[in-house]
Amino acid sequence: MPNTGRFITFEGGEGAGKSTNVQMLKEALEDCGKTVVATREPGGSLGAEEIRKLLVDGSVDRWDAMTEALLHFAARRDHAERVIRPALARGDWVISDRFVDSTMAYQGYGHGLGREPIEILHSLAIGDLRPDLTILLDLAVEAGLGRAGARGDDESRYERMADGFHQRLRDGFLDIAGREPARCVVIDAACELAAVQADIRAAVSDRLAVSLP
Repeated sequence: MPNTGRFITFEGGEGAGKSTNVQMLKEALEDCGKTVVATREPGGSLGAEEIRKLLVDGSVDRWDAMTEALLHFAARRDHAERVIRPALARGDWVISDRFVDSTMAYQGYGHGLGREPIEILHSLAIGDLRPDLTILLDLAVEAGLGRAGARGDDESRYERMADGFHQRLRDGFLDIAGREPARCVVIDAACELAAVQADIRAAVSDRLAVSLP
């Protein structure tokens, strides 16, 4: 039986715990004998990391919604072509901290660009590459921004946007998950980390036919 790669993405607003849970899931899958590539967006490849700097630093009004979306898809195409597709072709499992759902939520819903432009850009830049499973870590806006602020992260451009923006993107993520329940699993990120990780492992085990403790 061929070694078939799987593509898992983590989504959610600021401070939802994506990076921590990506690393924990990576270690759990490796303990089961999987070869795992953990990556992130914007970024994940040399070119995409350069574009990341344009998006996460500077004033909140540095770009309009369409410019942001174009920058994200430029980074995403480089990431997909240089990292994600080759890893999947090798049979590796890929876990990405954000993918196209973030652009849909942040620029499509949060900035009001709408779904159609994001869908068109996805088709043009990325084609048929889509996650096998998307884990949405859902958290109230105030709680998420509180966590994010406590990190002291220099990459705070999106965190500094208005609360209304963050509420729209949370609602957007939940709408995306509601539209695609076969792909998306919503997990309450307000719970203790051990409980969140248990829910993630249960979802991965159930959806992707792998036995995780």
